[in-house]
Amino acid sequence: MTSSLSWGTITLKDKFNITITGAGITGLTCAALLSKGRHASKFKIKIIDANPRPIFSLKNDISLRVSAISNGSIDILNMIGAWPSIKNTRVSPFTGMRVWDENFESESKSSLYFDAAEFAIPYLGYIIENNLIKDALLKTLEDTNVEIYFDTKVREMPKGDLIIGSDGPNSCIREFAGIKKNLWPYNQTAFVTNVNVEYDHNKVALQRFLEDGPIGILPLSSGQVSIVWSTTPEKASSFMKLSDDQISEKITHASDGILGKMSLSGLKGSFPLFAQHAERYVKSGIALIGDAAHAIHPLAGQGANLGFQDALELTSVLNTAIDNGLYPGDYLVLRRFERARKGPNLTMLHFMTGLNKLFINDSDLIKFIRKTGMQIFNNSGPIREYAVKVALGVK
Repeated sequence: MTSSLSWGTITLKDKFNITITGAGITGLTCAALLSKGRHASKFKIKIIDANPRPIFSLKNDISLRVSAISNGSIDILNMIGAWPSIKNTRVSPFTGMRVWDENFESESKSSLYFDAAEFAIPYLGYIIENNLIKDALLKTLEDTNVEIYFDTKVREMPKGDLIIGSDGPNSCIREFAGIKKNLWPYNQTAFVTNVNVEYDHNKVALQRFLEDGPIGILPLSSGQVSIVWSTTPEKASSFMKLSDDQISEKITHASDGILGKMSLSGLKGSFPLFAQHAERYVKSGIALIGDAAHAIHPLAGQGANLGFQDALELTSVLNTAIDNGLYPGDYLVLRRFERARKGPNLTMLHFMTGLNKLFINDSDLIKFIRKTGMQIFNNSGPIREYAVKVALGVK
């Protein structure tokens, strides 16, 4: 039996009931951090997810849904014991990154190139299948007291000391809580597939900005690359209807042939792109993290990394609250999390939205600004170094 005695925000409660809705990467990371943290015995954690348990098998081809995981996020995965399993299974490290505009050559002074050696690290980051990350996180939870319920829809606000909404951009917790969101449609759809390439990708991630959106070319350990092509909904829809040879030709052309001839190696898919941001991250007894709080354009691969940082900050705030004898579901406690994360998330959202708009604008003036801006950035020294370190989670 749980006993408690409280005065305002001060509590002597023995155990706190926390429900996390959404067993995605962010929600599972949050559960792992809490259940393995210094106050693990204080939390009774339950995870609810409407989807079946994710399945990962090395027998399957590399999934279309991958994330670019920064070194900062790897540190968090290491902290909870999930990284060794992921690293020893199937990861695709990248040592370099090249970004260029279709109006310029890929190796011109107006292109951007980053190398891990600049920052004295072995890799800039890792391309990892989402289901592999979730599978590893679930394994780390097997020896904890966390209860997980898959194939379970949340039809009303769960009860408990704290409800953590980690249930994606269409969050039901956000809706139940009456928290409004701001939505910025991009009028773009991401076309995704994996392709074989003629030339070795040499562990370099590539991104070429086209008139209707960027095409990301992410190196995979199989020697293939993952394609994430942000384009108009009409083009993405037409791509899904083309033969493999036809779409392979279009991808080769869009990539400027930088890796030679490309050919589809499996499935293809698409999903709409938009940015959105919750007006509030917290209410009394409620906190939103990950895509439930914010969703951004995938052009810099920052979505999953922002979710990792949300999970880390929220669990830090909750543990500090317990240290100080405070109730973890108290609004003033949770506001500390919101203040810490809302600014960085909103800044990244607007930066990605602005960057996307800048590169799809085809006026001569904007082309000149892009060219000049990239050249200045390349030679900006400390500014360039700081910006890249922030994006890559490099300390």
